[in-house]
Amino acid sequence: MSKKKRIVVKIGSSLLANEEKLTLRYAFMNGLMSDLADLQSEGCEIILTSSGSVALGLNMIGKRPEDAGLLDKQAAAACGQPLLMNAYRQVASEFGVEVAQMLVTVEDMEERRRFLNIKNTMLRLFENDILPIINENDSVATRDLKVGDNDRLSAKVAQMVEADHLIILTSVEGLYDRDPSEEGAQFIDEIEDVTEHLESTKSISELGSGGMLTKMLAANMAQNAGVETIIAEGIIDRPVSSVLNRERRHTRCLATGKAASPLMIWLSNRLQVAGTLVVSNAAVGPISRKERGLLRSDLVSIQGEFSKGDVLHVYDEGGDELARGLTNFSSEETILMARNPEMEIEDVIGYKTKSAIIGSENILILEDHHLQLDAPENADRPVISL
Repeated sequence: MSKKKRIVVKIGSSLLANEEKLTLRYAFMNGLMSDLADLQSEGCEIILTSSGSVALGLNMIGKRPEDAGLLDKQAAAACGQPLLMNAYRQVASEFGVEVAQMLVTVEDMEERRRFLNIKNTMLRLFENDILPIINENDSVATRDLKVGDNDRLSAKVAQMVEADHLIILTSVEGLYDRDPSEEGAQFIDEIEDVTEHLESTKSISELGSGGMLTKMLAANMAQNAGVETIIAEGIIDRPVSSVLNRERRHTRCLATGKAASPLMIWLSNRLQVAGTLVVSNAAVGPISRKERGLLRSDLVSIQGEFSKGDVLHVYDEGGDELARGLTNFSSEETILMARNPEMEIEDVIGYKTKSAIIGSENILILEDHHLQLDAPENADRPVISL
């Protein structure tokens, strides 16, 4: 393996916690940490994205996974996270590995400055040969402010640090073309376009918040960032290095060509919508070809309250997502400019600035291999027609 290969490893709750007793599986943790220690000694930089805090904390609050509501899970996460990190620290110390904890929310990952701060912290930990263990801060995250699952969190982390590999360890060997319990189900060794395999991945585990579908969504995010994803069974003996060296069966999702710029990758993998713009069909061509930015004259409607620098999702009049980009204006300023097309922008908003709502340098045009987001429902965010 080449020196300083960067690897993100994601561990699911079903591997870390016994499903019945909701206690730690120390045998797996020992096998994992032994393997990661060997990889570190070979010069690899590793980030561990670990679930498990909710599962471990449920015993303390007297709840079962199937009965726990959102508040129960938040409380369980607060109880279980110290247990999880203490276990990791104890096991890691046996193999000479130093670990650090990082808890994040979706806002941390999708607000540009926080995103860069997290990245810089991880890079500094790498410089000191410390293994970051990252998890979503489930004790404070709500349904509306969640990355949603640690599969996609791990993909965003892989994107963030420009990893070579994202390895998702789970309770199965990899992806099948249908439910593996069905007769004739075929194992898939290699995938070039993840979007072609989403329909066959609908199941979910008791302890986890995702199933194979979320792993495919994560793989798509990683593909678009130039990161290869490996989905494999979380065995005890050398669970990571054995798939890196292709010693056992797994599903490998190939990166889609050369990675785009860090800004374009960050724009592509959005989990929340700050606001949406609908542009006229006449504007779709010039914007798609990046001949110019998105102008106020292009706008058909606006939805959501947003601030300067937020990421907006751009749709055509048919409801298909066209692009994502950083806005130069707030929603209030955008509405004023669009409703007063005959006036100079300086006269409308009170200061001199660029004329484009989103500049061409800050627009990502979505391609077939990007997963599009449906436009948000109108009930909570009224559409303002222009």
